[in-house]
Amino acid sequence: MKIRKGLITAAARTQRQLPLQTLIDREGEPKAALRILLEEAVAAGIEEFCVVVCPGATEAYAGAAGDLAGRIRFVEQAEPRGYGHAILQGREFVGNEAFLHLVGDHLQVAQAERSCAAQLLEVAMAEETAVSAVQATRESLLSNYGAVGGKLVPGRDRIYQIDTVLEKPTPTEAEVRLLVPGLRAGFYLCFFGLHVLLPDLFELLEEADRESAGGLVQLSPALHRLAGRRRYLACELLGHRYDIGEAYGVFFAQLALGLEGKDRDALLARLVQMLAERPGVR
Repeated sequence: MKIRKGLITAAARTQRQLPLQTLIDREGEPKAALRILLEEAVAAGIEEFCVVVCPGATEAYAGAAGDLAGRIRFVEQAEPRGYGHAILQGREFVGNEAFLHLVGDHLQVAQAERSCAAQLLEVAMAEETAVSAVQATRESLLSNYGAVGGKLVPGRDRIYQIDTVLEKPTPTEAEVRLLVPGLRAGFYLCFFGLHVLLPDLFELLEEADRESAGGLVQLSPALHRLAGRRRYLACELLGHRYDIGEAYGVFFAQLALGLEGKDRDALLARLVQMLAERPGVR
């Protein structure tokens, strides 16, 4: 299974500026979050992209992409009809191919030589099926993410067979439906902002679109249906996701990039100095 296309969603009106935020990458270069996402995907083997944006945002996003803009087809989501509906706008671009899906307001920072995108693509190509990256997440954060339930695939490390997908479940719902053997108590497998998906997902999203009668179309219910129809996996990657839309999200993403980059020692020294200079700190 070859995966050469990437689909990035960045159409939520309340988050339209987030992928345009400037951060310092691991090499010490200032870049938009969108550019960092694109570069890691290109390095992992993705050749061309579709970026779904809200009306009027194309020019700003093309500028943020820099010289990678030539690899991008921009598609506008005319109405704010949900995350699943945004993905559906990329159907013509994807065609009949597997694709890497990235969320525009998340950054992933690997704690390994290979990027998170490269890790996920390797698993998907080996397993030849849809795979979503997940991260063990405290139950207090469940209201921020989609989450999955399932069981560890025998003989495989950090790879799970998904049987249930819920969007932003309550802790009570998660305790009943999303327990995963082997996870620490109070932790659940939540989405990471990276998925390898197959074109049959679009059929499920179109079904949801018809059923919505012009309302919201979300991704998690379609993925739950997908788990009932085909082998659908989750994989814990060697790395962490950072939602730059949450409180201090850009700060923590920047800190993670710095600590994994060439300026790590200088950054640590500065942090130690700042802590030492705080009043009352001994």
